[in-house]
This record gives sequence, structure tokens and C-alpha cells, in this order.
Amino acid sequence: QVQLVESGGGLVQTGGSLRLSCAASGRSFDTYAMGWFRQAPGKEREFVATISGSGRSTYYEDFMKGRFTISRDNAKNTVYLQMDSLKPEDTAVYYCAADKSTYTIRYNPDYWGQGTQVTVSS
Repeated sequence: QVQLVESGGGLVQTGGSLRLSCAASGRSFDTYAMGWFRQAPGKEREFVATISGSGRSTYYEDFMKGRFTISRDNAKNTVYLQMDSLKPEDTAVYYCAADKSTYTIRYNPDYWGQGTQVTVSS
């Protein structure tokens, strides 16, 4: 069983930055691929980025590339999402997820966090 707790959300102006954190409990954190998703009001939840257990491989949704960076610290059981050049359309609840597979995490992760709100003002 893995429990995920996100933090770091908040209100930021257009062009600003935020770093989201997701702390995981449970064993063998480095055996899980980790991912970030987001859900804007009135829209379906969408994939943002994922990182392999070792941290050596990352994958981003196309429109995130160059603005968002996913990373992890396995010693701290934590995954991060650095978000730069934020836009109002990035406003959403951001969710952390965990899965044993880097291939399936973007479709149906095994575990979800409760989400953290990010609001970008224009």
C-alpha cells in the first residue's frame, strides 16, 4: 500500500513558478514509477508527466515540455513537479500518482494522492 500526499500548490501570477511535492509512504519507493496529472474545472483529468523508479527516464505531455520538470529524491520518498512560466490555463487540481509500471501509469495508476490546487491569475 502506498499513500501519497501532495503539497506546494497555491496562487501565482502568470509567468510565475511553483514547485509541487508529493511525499510517499510505504516501502520500496524506488520500485514505483511516479506521475503527475491535473484536472481543470469542467474538464477530465489529464496526464502531465511521469518518471521512472530510478529517475533516469522521464516523459512529458507535449504541451508541458520546456515549462515543467519532474524529478524525484528516492532518499526522501518524494517526487517533485517544477512548474515555470505558468499560464492561466494551467489552473487545475494537480494529482500525484504511483504505479509499478512506467508504461501503464499514464492510463490507470495504482495509487492517487488527494490533489493540490494550483491557480494562475492573469
